[in-house]
Amino acid sequence: MIRIELDEPTLARTRIAISPLGEAVCSLYLLHRNPGGAPWPYDAWARTARRILETDPATEPLSLYAQLPGASPDFIDPIPETALPTIGEQLERLRETPADVIGEQLDKHYPDGDVPEVLRPFRDDRRAALDRLAGGLAAYWDAAIAPHWPAMRAALDEEVLLRARALAADGPDALLARLHDRIRWERPVLTLVKPLEHSFDAVDQRLLLVPLIFSRGALMCSTDHPEVVMVTYQSRGAAVLAETPAPSVPEDQDRLAVLLGRGRASVLRALTVPATTTALAVALGLAPSTVSEHLTGLQAAGVVHRRRAGRRVLYGLEPAGTALVTLLTGDPTPIETAS
Repeated sequence: MIRIELDEPTLARTRIAISPLGEAVCSLYLLHRNPGGAPWPYDAWARTARRILETDPATEPLSLYAQLPGASPDFIDPIPETALPTIGEQLERLRETPADVIGEQLDKHYPDGDVPEVLRPFRDDRRAALDRLAGGLAAYWDAAIAPHWPAMRAALDEEVLLRARALAADGPDALLARLHDRIRWERPVLTLVKPLEHSFDAVDQRLLLVPLIFSRGALMCSTDHPEVVMVTYQSRGAAVLAETPAPSVPEDQDRLAVLLGRGRASVLRALTVPATTTALAVALGLAPSTVSEHLTGLQAAGVVHRRRAGRRVLYGLEPAGTALVTLLTGDPTPIETAS
């Protein structure tokens, strides 16, 4: 478990951002964790990405990420400085990482001075090592992620909109309590359910939440920045990477599907976090017209409500809908298509 005790100023400064560079790095970890083949919806994308890494010599510097022993310094995957950075902006910032930042983080992570061999070039020849890493990430991004980025970015924008709306309407406590099924909020402690055991206090800092399409349930925490604690979590919408429909449980074993039909059951489960028609279609791999038809039926049954938020229309669960999901699945938390 990673336990982060947040003081009131840190909690009050909770913000949400996306990180294209974080997506690239997390996708490399995903490939490394699944050498025999990534699960749906990453399977087809992973086959292509592996071929790129195996055949494009420009991506060779990225082997660094597979060689890191456990927790690593943040400078190889820096936190986003703005809410909606571009990959170009983040790679430029990576290239310009100051020597004192690298030195401080290496000293923090390796206080005995035994810096792993793969990280020593950043200490000994900072400029060349950073340029090499940024160049490898740029090549990998262009070949493996850029073709999918417009759809990914739309899904992430939807995620940020929904979370920001929840933060503004209900405050950080409600947002953190519903963020992810392996993130627990028991004021003042935010717990990430992971094999790693670590505890620390965040005092007079800022909590930055970063949704990642490539997380696949992995939770990461960055603590090297003096002013920011970053926590990443699985974003909805990973289905945009899929080339085939999601594998499904036999309908006769799914009580909610037996009652409502598979399509309406999947929409009802997904609405444990309010969403637009477009976001639901992306998350579930369904046509928007199909999702709209299911929503109309669920709204008529009184288990779903429809509310306008600016230019968008958000759908969410009525108490009766929450009760149905809870009683017939035993799981009131969002069912992520990528988990």
